[in-house]
Amino acid sequence: MNRRAKSNSIRIIAGQWRGRKLPVLDSQGLRPTTDRVRETLFNWLMYELQGARCLDLYAGTGALGLESLSRGAKYVQFVELSASVASAIKQNLHSLKVPEEGAHVAINSANVFLNKPPTEPFDVIFLDPPFDKGLLPEVIQRLAEPGWLSERAFVYVEQGVKEPELEVPLEWSLHRHSKAGQSRYCVYSINAV
Repeated sequence: MNRRAKSNSIRIIAGQWRGRKLPVLDSQGLRPTTDRVRETLFNWLMYELQGARCLDLYAGTGALGLESLSRGAKYVQFVELSASVASAIKQNLHSLKVPEEGAHVAINSANVFLNKPPTEPFDVIFLDPPFDKGLLPEVIQRLAEPGWLSERAFVYVEQGVKEPELEVPLEWSLHRHSKAGQSRYCVYSINAV
């Protein structure tokens, strides 16, 4: 498909693999969350990751999920539509010696993945879909259904600055937010009723 695919890298910012550079596929439409945004995000979530179950729903390079594992997350479920990009995530998990029970990579669309509720709810969910595709409203609606979120979960959302404001469920409270370049990003805290 993309005959000019080349390899780039992402850097783990903190935790057990701090400073480690990992190769990522340079694939069309792949837009890794920048180091600056990741550093801010993970400062916001500093106390939430230890032992957490995380869902990286539009995994791409896997940077958010890999950073979570480095900082003490117990488990990360990666969901990525592109088989070649998903394979690169698997290779990075293997090179970091992440045990099988610590992570899983599903090659699927977010919507198909959300058709079946998880066996256990997630504590932290990362939503960083391709910009300007209108993917977030339906996904947020699906995540609000029973089974997806733990009693005190956090949901990270990154979107383009020109995209409309999201409508979120009443039990989702804006925890932190910021902007950088062409993206705006925020974390919602979810308090189960």
